[in-house]
Amino acid sequence: MNLTRVLMVIFTITLLNYCTTDNNQNAADVIIYGGTSAGISAAIQSARLGKSVVLIEPTNRLGGLTTGGLGQTDIGNKQVIGGIAREFYRNIKKHYEDPTNWIWQTRSEYQDGGQTRSAASEDAMWTFEPSAALEVFLGMTKNMNIRIVYNQQLNRESGVAKVDNSIISISMESGDTYFGKMFMDATYEGDLMAAAGISYTVGRESNAQYGESLNGVQAQDYGKTLLGGISYNSVHHDFIDRVDPYLVKGDPASGLLPFISEDSLGAEGSGDKGIQAYCFRMTLTDHPENKISFTKPDNYNELEYELLFRNYEAALGPIEEMYSYGDPLVPWINSSMPNRKTDTNNQKGFSTDFIGQNWDYPEASYKEREKMVNRHRHYQQGLMWTLAYHPRIPEKVREKVSKWGTCKDEYEREDGWQQQLYIREARRMISDYVMTQKNCEGTDVVDDPIGMAAYGMDSHHIKRYVNQKGYVANEGNVEASVKAPFPISYRSLVPKKEECNNLLVPVCLSASHIAFGSIRMEPVFMILGQSSATIACLAIDEGRAVQELDYQKLNKELIHQGQILR
Repeated sequence: MNLTRVLMVIFTITLLNYCTTDNNQNAADVIIYGGTSAGISAAIQSARLGKSVVLIEPTNRLGGLTTGGLGQTDIGNKQVIGGIAREFYRNIKKHYEDPTNWIWQTRSEYQDGGQTRSAASEDAMWTFEPSAALEVFLGMTKNMNIRIVYNQQLNRESGVAKVDNSIISISMESGDTYFGKMFMDATYEGDLMAAAGISYTVGRESNAQYGESLNGVQAQDYGKTLLGGISYNSVHHDFIDRVDPYLVKGDPASGLLPFISEDSLGAEGSGDKGIQAYCFRMTLTDHPENKISFTKPDNYNELEYELLFRNYEAALGPIEEMYSYGDPLVPWINSSMPNRKTDTNNQKGFSTDFIGQNWDYPEASYKEREKMVNRHRHYQQGLMWTLAYHPRIPEKVREKVSKWGTCKDEYEREDGWQQQLYIREARRMISDYVMTQKNCEGTDVVDDPIGMAAYGMDSHHIKRYVNQKGYVANEGNVEASVKAPFPISYRSLVPKKEECNNLLVPVCLSASHIAFGSIRMEPVFMILGQSSATIACLAIDEGRAVQELDYQKLNKELIHQGQILR
C-alpha cells in the first residue's frame, strides 16, 4: 500500500471513530438497509450485543412481507426455527392470547388450518394478521439502541463510499449519509449489495452450472424423481390443455393475447434471466363491517382477462371438476387468518401471479419499480373484480368471490391494498460458497452452518408461452420436497473478501435460483438476519473482516442465542 493510501485509511478510520460517537445520530456500529423481517431481527440482535444500530427502511412500514400479507407462514419444519424468529412467533401467540385483540370474531370461532396449523400445545403461533405482526415487531424493537429511519432510499449510483474494500458510509437520495463500522443489506432487491460492487446474478442458472436438475427452463409437464421425493413441474398451476392463445381463436395471424411471450422457451434446463412471478398476498375479509368490496380499476381492460374466461369455458364438465387440487372453483389459496381475514395467494393457471411481467424489476430504477408495482396491483384489482362480478365468469365463482373484499383496518391505503409486493426473488449474491440443490437434497452438507432451511424447493411460474400443441401454457413452476432440514453456510452470507470486508447479505444471499426457492421463507430470513448481526458484532469486537471469524467461536455464540444449526 502506498503512502497516499495509508494516509487515506488513517483519515477514514479517524473520521469513522468520530462519526460513530453520540454526536452524530446518522452514525452507528451497524447500519442496516432494509426493514424486512431479516433487517428487524438483525437490528434486535445487534442491539442485544451492545451495538448501536441505524435501521433504514425505504418505505413507511417495517416488516416487509411478514407485515405485508404473508401471514400464513411458509415453514417446512417448525423444529428448526429458533432464536429471534421463534421469539417473534411466540410473541404472536401472546398477542392473540389477549381477548381484546379478537375484534371481528372470538378466539373460539377461529379455525386455524393448513400446513402451519398452530396446535394449542405449541409455544408459538404461525398464522397472524399483518397488523399484529407489525405491532409485535415494533414492540420487540422498543427501548433498544435502534434508530429506525423511514422513507429513505439508497442512492444506487453514487451512494456507497468505500476505501479499499471497506464501506465507510451510505448515502440516500435525500442526501442524508449514514456512517458505520458494519453494513447489512436486508432488502429483497439487494440494492446495497449491488451498489457496493458485489458479484451477483439475476435469473436462472443452467442445470449444468452447479450440477442441478431443477434449475433453468422447466417446461416438461411431468414429475422428476428426486432424493427427497417427486418434483412437480409445470403440471401444477397451469391451464386446462385446450385454451387458445390467439386474439382470434385458431388464427395465429391475429396475434397473441396479453401476457403471452413471443419468445421461445429455450432448451430444457438452460439458463435465462427469468424471474419467478410476483403478486400481492392479499389480506381479505368477509366481515361486512370491515370489508371493502372489489371495484373495477380505472382503465380496466377486459382483454387482459380473456385467458381466464377461456380457461373456465374450456371445462368439459362441471367447473367443480376442473382441478383435482386446491379450490375447485376459484384460482386462489384463501388461507384463514384471525379476525375473519385471509392470506390469499396464487393458484392455478391464471391467478394473482403476474407471470412474465417482472423480469426487469431487480435492475429497474425506483420510478420504474413503482410503475411495475402499480401495474401488478392494477392487474390484481382487475382480476378480483372480474372473478367477483364479470358475467363471463361462472355464477358459482362470482357468488363465492364477491363475499370477500380487502380490509379497512390493515394497511395505509384507503382501498385496503398493501404497498409491499411479494418479491419472491431478485438479485442473488455470488460469494465464495453458493448454496445449491445439492445442499437442499443433503448430498452436500456445509461445515459452517449459521441457520437451517426446511421448506421445499419452490419456484412459481416464470413465463407464459404457446406450447407444441398450440395452446397457452405456463413454465417455471417447481415444487420439490426436501427430505430433511438442511444447514446454510456462513460463507453464503458474506461477499468475497476482495469485494467487501464489512457487508452482510442475509436476504439476497449466495444461492442458485432453485436453492433460493427453498431458503427464501420469512422465518429463515429472520434466522439469517440474526446470524448476520452476530457475525457483524463479533467482527467489530475482534477488528476482523466479516469473512475471518473463528467459526467455532461463532457457532458457540449462535447456539447461545438459541439458533438451531443442525
